[in-house]
Amino acid sequence: MAGKDTSRHPVEMVSWEDAGQFCEKLSAMPKERAARRLYRLPTEAEWEYGCRVGSTTKWFFGDEEAGLGDHAWFSGNAGWMTHAVGEKRPNAWGLYDMYGNVWEWCMDWYGGDFYRQSRPVDPVGPPGGSYRVYRGGSWYYTARYCRSAGRYCEPGFRYYFLGLRVVCEVSLPSQAVSSPQPPAPRPSSAPTATGSSRPVRRRPQSPPSTPKKPRSTKPPGRSTSASLWKRSTPSA
Repeated sequence: MAGKDTSRHPVEMVSWEDAGQFCEKLSAMPKERAARRLYRLPTEAEWEYGCRVGSTTKWFFGDEEAGLGDHAWFSGNAGWMTHAVGEKRPNAWGLYDMYGNVWEWCMDWYGGDFYRQSRPVDPVGPPGGSYRVYRGGSWYYTARYCRSAGRYCEPGFRYYFLGLRVVCEVSLPSQAVSSPQPPAPRPSSAPTATGSSRPVRRRPQSPPSTPKKPRSTKPPGRSTSASLWKRSTPSA
């Protein structure tokens, strides 16, 4: 994007390993260590908990796709490129760009039915696997891929629509008493867009050297729309 100020655009072309190394280096900075701040990728449960803000609809603002343009940069309005963060409306907790702009890596390995048997609160994904999960959709994809319940996975490649969002943990001094935080609920499976809870398996593809308008806006990895917010009501 020659001549365009991209200083506030989200980082992209980031692998899962790149994202982890960034968090480690940021956590090791003297100011961050002095402030007892630790940075990491969110778990899937944390990501969706923060995205939904208690909602059970397709998007945190409701079920009407027409509202997505007010909250996200996606294939319908992005013009085939990323945009500065914070230009669209946030959710009720003040989190911007939970949908669209760039996909966001999560900490967890992918597990299709793992969350049916996981612990009920603040679960972490499977102990191992072949694929890492990313969430949220991007400028490259249509509205159906930018939903709260959408889950997709890759072995860790770099793509021009893959980025990250970090979690900051603050360790308080031992004498301080922290207020309890609400836990993220246990994930569990919900039907995919095709009515099946089985993920679609696809061979990961290497990204082209420069972005091109896609023939299809289907994510390159395996996919399922299993919900990570299933305390009482299934996802749409």
